[in-house]
Amino acid sequence: MKFNPILLFMLVMVQFGVAQNKYERESRIDEEEFPKASYLLIQDYLDDAKRIRFYKETDSIKKSYEAKFKKGRLHYSVEFDENGKLEDVEFIIKEQDVPNDTWGTILFYLDENHAKYRIKKIQQQYPLLDGQSEKKLLHNAFQNLILPEVNYELIFSAKKDKEFQEYEALFDAEGQLIQIRKSFPPSYDHVLY
Repeated sequence: MKFNPILLFMLVMVQFGVAQNKYERESRIDEEEFPKASYLLIQDYLDDAKRIRFYKETDSIKKSYEAKFKKGRLHYSVEFDENGKLEDVEFIIKEQDVPNDTWGTILFYLDENHAKYRIKKIQQQYPLLDGQSEKKLLHNAFQNLILPEVNYELIFSAKKDKEFQEYEALFDAEGQLIQIRKSFPPSYDHVLY
C-alpha cells in the first residue's frame, strides 16, 4: 500500500476537530437561583424524587443549570442552558443497559484508540432535537425509551504517555463517536490549609 500524506493529514484533522478539552466547574445553588421556568417544567418529575440538588455549571464552552436527583433506582441529571431552555436529560446506567451492538462498537473504538482504559461512568442521554417539544423529551427520558436519538456518555480514564488522562466521550445510539474531550478536575478558587 502506498503512503498518502493527504489522507493522513485529513485523519489527523478530523481527530483534532473532534477532541476538545473540558474544564468544568460546578457549584451548588439554592432552588431560588435555579431558573423558574426550568423548575416548573420538571416540577412534576420531582414529586417522588430524592436527593434533589441544583447546580450552576461553567465549562470551557458554556454556562448551564442542572437539576440532579434520584428517582426510583436511577440518578438523573436534567440540564438547561443559561436562558433556562432544556438541553438534555441523562441518567446513570450500567454496561448491560446498553444494547449489545452499540456496546460492541463503543468497546471497539476504545480498544483501537486507547491501549489501557477504565470506564468510570456511563450515562444514557436524551438530547433535545430540533422541533421536539421539551415535554416530549422529558416523557421519553423518564419512560427510559430506547430511541434512535439516544446518546451514551462515557467518563473513562486512559493511559497516555505513562500517565492516566480522564476523558468524556459521547457516542450515538449505534456506538459511533460524536465527540471526545479531555476532562480536567475542577479548579479551586481558594487553597485548603
